[in-house]
Amino acid sequence: MAIHDLFGQPIRAINVGLEDFRRSLESQGAEVVQVDWRPPLSGYTPLTRTSAGIDIDAANREAIERITTGRPLLVGMGLARRTIPGMGERMILHAGPPIAWDRMCGPQRGAVMGAIVYEGWADTVEHAADLAASGEITLEPCHHHHSVGPMAGIISPSMPVFVVRNETFGNTTFATQNEGLGRVLRYGAYGDDVLAHLHWMADELYPALRKALARTGPIDLRSLIAQALHMGDEGHNRNRAGTSLLIRQIAPALLRTSTKRVAEGVLRFIDSNDHFFLNLSMAAAKAMLEPAEGIEGCSILTVMARNGTDFGIRVAAFPDRWFTAPAPIVDGLWLPGFSAEDANPDIGDSAITETAGIGGFAMAAAPAIVRFVGGTAQRALGVTREMMEITAGQHTAFTVPALDFQGTPLGIDVRKVVASGILPLINTGIAHKEPGIGMVGAGLVRAPRACFEQAFAALKALCE
Repeated sequence: MAIHDLFGQPIRAINVGLEDFRRSLESQGAEVVQVDWRPPLSGYTPLTRTSAGIDIDAANREAIERITTGRPLLVGMGLARRTIPGMGERMILHAGPPIAWDRMCGPQRGAVMGAIVYEGWADTVEHAADLAASGEITLEPCHHHHSVGPMAGIISPSMPVFVVRNETFGNTTFATQNEGLGRVLRYGAYGDDVLAHLHWMADELYPALRKALARTGPIDLRSLIAQALHMGDEGHNRNRAGTSLLIRQIAPALLRTSTKRVAEGVLRFIDSNDHFFLNLSMAAAKAMLEPAEGIEGCSILTVMARNGTDFGIRVAAFPDRWFTAPAPIVDGLWLPGFSAEDANPDIGDSAITETAGIGGFAMAAAPAIVRFVGGTAQRALGVTREMMEITAGQHTAFTVPALDFQGTPLGIDVRKVVASGILPLINTGIAHKEPGIGMVGAGLVRAPRACFEQAFAALKALCE
């Protein structure tokens, strides 16, 4: 190629570090891959084998095999107190790592108070706050009960839950029905309108869906997620295709098993709530990741979760241990009337999607997501490529058309995060920092490095 031909080609750049250079190149029409490179995190040394002789790479390959061969099926629904293992009558499950009432953030407190009133344990939110502070209500993470919940992640005993079974390995996971966006319990709102909506979901939506699912039989969620990725979803903040595919699956059965009035109301609600499939994608992700828990010497994450105060990760080699750091503030786009001043730090179990190779890790499949969380279509492509630098493999079932049908980045490897300095990126909603208000925006956030430094130190101890 002659030199004048070379300079006539479109510019394709890789920008390392400062994003100002990326924005300058993009403004001139260049295609840019952004690499959020940093020096290795503190304490890094290569880790290849534990002191017990376990090959870490082999353990990670086993984890990837288990995750990719898992087949999560939506098999039914039930009430939490009768369905979720270990769910007590006076227990509320929440998103993120363990936390006591006195450290809970505003939106999580608001959601707990709303759930207490919803259950009839208190008549007012003020009484509910006193009850929560008294210790009479048991507060435990959803993840300790094979469950996941978006944002505040609240599951109380009377709430209906989806039941998802991993057909390959036999484990079962659970998630609530999605309420929608705005003033809803999962964002910390608790007014009469919020509680009335929850009661409708329990009294009409749940029975109708339960009967419809009994007629359809198990629904293959892995297949729906794979199709949705080819239709512009990423499985976390864009679920329009997943929700539409679900409606196609259940609508005939719903019309056969419910009255016209109920079926019309259910279909209208799901159609108006693009996020309805989110809770199912979360439960599917949890179901796929659980079989990797407990693999000796495995350095792959099985959980990323936030409670609005702490950000926590769990690693396959340490299935019952949390590594935590302060939850970061999300870099967001704001709903009218709100700003960063109103934002609570990052919150929710929904980062289980990124942990399983979708969500922010699959942004290249969903360029339209940037209208919701910020950035550009090129940035969406760059994020997926960047996440490949810190993962142990690619998902064989979840592929990205824009990347020539490459599998999504899968298996966040603590060693690679610490070696590269690249932190997992999550796209997420943002709750108001005060209880009772609700959603204020959405955006992008990086997992805090301290979690990975702690986990790496624990892995390093296994190798000494």
